[in-house]
Amino acid sequence: MSPSSTPTDEALVRLTDVTKRFSDGPAALDSVSGEVKRGAITGLVGPDGAGKTTLIRLMTGLMLPDSGTVEVLGFDTRKNPAAIQASIGYMPQRFGLYEDLSVQENLDLYADLRGLPKGERAAAFDELLTFTDLKRFTTRLAGKLSGGMKQKLGLACALLKKPRLLLLDEPGVGVDPISRRDLWKMVENLTQEGIGVLWSTAYLDEAEACDHVLLLNQGKLLFSGKPHDLTGHVEDRVFKVSGVTGRRRQVLAELLQAKGVIDGVIQGDAIRLVAGKDGAPDIAAAGGAKLTPTQPRFEDAFVDMLGGGPGGRSKLAEAQAAPSETGDRPVIEARGLTKRFGDFTAADKITFDISRGEIFGLLGPNGAGKSTTFKMLCGLLKPTEGEGRVAGFDLRKDAAEARNQLGYMAQKFSLYGDLTVMQNLEFFAGVYGLSGSIRRERIELMTEIFDFSRHARHSAKDLPLGLKQRLALACAVMHEPRALFLDEPTSGVDPITRREFWTHINGLVEKGVTVLVTTHFMDEAEYCDRISLIYRGRSIALGSPDELKARVATREAPDPTMEDAFIALIKDSEAEKAA
Repeated sequence: MSPSSTPTDEALVRLTDVTKRFSDGPAALDSVSGEVKRGAITGLVGPDGAGKTTLIRLMTGLMLPDSGTVEVLGFDTRKNPAAIQASIGYMPQRFGLYEDLSVQENLDLYADLRGLPKGERAAAFDELLTFTDLKRFTTRLAGKLSGGMKQKLGLACALLKKPRLLLLDEPGVGVDPISRRDLWKMVENLTQEGIGVLWSTAYLDEAEACDHVLLLNQGKLLFSGKPHDLTGHVEDRVFKVSGVTGRRRQVLAELLQAKGVIDGVIQGDAIRLVAGKDGAPDIAAAGGAKLTPTQPRFEDAFVDMLGGGPGGRSKLAEAQAAPSETGDRPVIEARGLTKRFGDFTAADKITFDISRGEIFGLLGPNGAGKSTTFKMLCGLLKPTEGEGRVAGFDLRKDAAEARNQLGYMAQKFSLYGDLTVMQNLEFFAGVYGLSGSIRRERIELMTEIFDFSRHARHSAKDLPLGLKQRLALACAVMHEPRALFLDEPTSGVDPITRREFWTHINGLVEKGVTVLVTTHFMDEAEYCDRISLIYRGRSIALGSPDELKARVATREAPDPTMEDAFIALIKDSEAEKAA
């Protein structure tokens, strides 16, 4: 993503010592001050529960601060919220449209709500449908759109009356790299017209491309400025470890426990480390690997400012019993899996095997068929054709036995929102057939590992997203499954929580657990042993991350990223179809 346009000095939003509380505990926002400028993209960045959504709602006038002032477009939110709401565009974090209405019907409804004159509607609809490339889908129900298309429709509805200020609450969550780039370009074009944009995000490559960043943590403003000013805080403290022998995931786990290392991730065929302020990290665990300085990224500085990552130790993996051997037979098998809905083929002859202790990734744009394939292998969808097996059990004939061998974490929070954290743990322990002392021990273990004690009596629906995802993972591994099915497990969570998840996943895999995962984070795809790239229901590429990147490498771009490979392979598939 490229930086947006040159901003002006005109402030469309002024925050002065804004404080907001919802209970007797710590403030959701604590004396926050900052500005959103005209003609610029301001990134609102922070971990889950930092206060981002609360701050955006204060800007809309939907909530009022307990103290301090929020001034939007020259109006005080306490005195004239209606004037503010008539002049801004707002796209909430959760899909705010009507799923049982079509694209056109949603536009009609929002035009009525925004008071758009009848005579202006045809031109506005035409412009927005062209802008978002939704003209072909005006009769499709919003609930049937892919994640990326839903976000584009939400953006179109927010822009029906051209706003001076556009507030976007995590518009990139759950959206594939191609759709995220499209959204970014659309919003970037709006700033050329002088519109000010506030873009809340958990994707730090998006934050790095903003004109200005407001970094929140636990309700406090930690940083306000240009992204490169924050990145400068870790200058000379970021290193690349190359020439790693053996499994990079295992080496990374050991390096994260080494002296002087505060964060680390897999980056291509190397490992990227962030050192503390006391000098270069100890990389003895990497054998004869080479340590070289590399350019810092915004994410490096972000994690450093929050005190570093969670380390490489997984208490969950340490407590996991190694699954029994399955001989030479793969743990997960897909043989020609096909699923048709009427005359639409969602998945077409998908075939792959996954061995014990392997991480296998399903990648693809929104609506490509990943979740359909995933659900067939979980036994949640019956295939039209083909065969799926888990731990040797046929999903058609022995679905119950197969499901007992796997743990499933759904793309959307799939636990029971009206039950407490403890009630969810009790319920899923029963579902998986745990009883007596084993049941009590597993629940106590999950409570300790994921630090649920303080939240045991809280309803699951009221938890911050990061805690919801921890609870979903805890329930999925309660019965020590041989296979773990993770459908976008880290979508929308902050980088610290993402690292924690992958520490657990990597540790479980080293114990012999087999993992099938879908993700839109291309850096997470680097953790996979192999990947199947699915597009329009077909597998268009299968191989390791390094193999897929090698397929698209050119003389001009000899070292492509996983995102480069994702986009290039899909474009190649499009070109082959057009030929």
